[in-house]
Amino acid sequence: MAMMKMKINGYRLRALLSTSLSSSPFHSVPSRTFSSSSFENVGFIGLGNMGSRMANNLLKAGYKMTVHDVNCNVMKKYSDMGVSTKQTPFEVAEASDVVITMLPSSSHVLNVYNGPDGLLQGGDLLTPQLFIDSSTIDPQTSRKLAVSVSNCILKEKKVWIHITYVENWENPVMLDAPVSGGVVAAEAGSLTFMVGGSEDVYLAAKSLLLSMGKNTIFCGGPGNGSVAKICNNLAMAISMLGLSEALALGQSLGITASTLTKIFNSSSARCWSSDSYNPVPGVMQGVPSSRNYSGGFASKLMAKDLNLAAASAEEVGQRCPLTFLAQNIYTEICNDGHETEDFSCVFQHYYSGKSKRN
Repeated sequence: MAMMKMKINGYRLRALLSTSLSSSPFHSVPSRTFSSSSFENVGFIGLGNMGSRMANNLLKAGYKMTVHDVNCNVMKKYSDMGVSTKQTPFEVAEASDVVITMLPSSSHVLNVYNGPDGLLQGGDLLTPQLFIDSSTIDPQTSRKLAVSVSNCILKEKKVWIHITYVENWENPVMLDAPVSGGVVAAEAGSLTFMVGGSEDVYLAAKSLLLSMGKNTIFCGGPGNGSVAKICNNLAMAISMLGLSEALALGQSLGITASTLTKIFNSSSARCWSSDSYNPVPGVMQGVPSSRNYSGGFASKLMAKDLNLAAASAEEVGQRCPLTFLAQNIYTEICNDGHETEDFSCVFQHYYSGKSKRN
């Protein structure tokens, strides 16, 4: 009896889809379902510290990958693993249902999309139905790219079968989906994705994103994922500076950083920089300060994100004095030769803080 009901429901679903598709003005065009199950062929561009780990988790999840990176050694590594490698972003696009980019800056992203042999060099007709940019870039660039992508047309029309309706898709779509968690979370597949774009597209891509992370947060329209990321990193930088300043002042006045940390972590001063990422060498194990500030989130990347925040604040006329102060401090840290050290090194190199042992 149960089997008979399943068969009847299956027939009803096929009849519903047949009726819906036949009523479409595009029903004579070959179509595919636009859903997470369609994202079997995934292109990935940018196989650095973050991108390589994200791509590896997609491979573990069973996706068929096509990759590209400017580093020939990285390309060879993936080729030796049996992963398809391409010499240009355009070739990646031609082989993919969805393309993910993880690149260092706005200029790199623009070049990959609009440059020679870029993702959009196919003209108005594109193969991928979805583009996801997980780079940390300015919201304005994210929004401009989303418009450029949506102005193109898919080579093969897609049909998205939603639980309550069938919707035709003629145009490719884009999500900006920067991440939080760093290299450790990328390795563990526990990143948090901050996603901007269409909510329907976000829902369709959610299972793909969760192959690389543990949390996805929809932030609103195009560019809002990028807004969330630069605001998150701005708050993180200011928090680290405030904590480092307080700890260094406490040391100068005669109290140990360990004692102050205990007080902060059990009072109103508690924060992530204090209880999970303490900047004082010797206070906490397993964080960059315990290994001479190696690994972690490089100061040059924090400086880049603060530049994005400062530029965005100026563009909209928002008063952000702490943004510009943090920007100046991290620029100074980088100019002093500490650009590759974790951003928590500000405690030692700007505030002249001491390790727990001193």
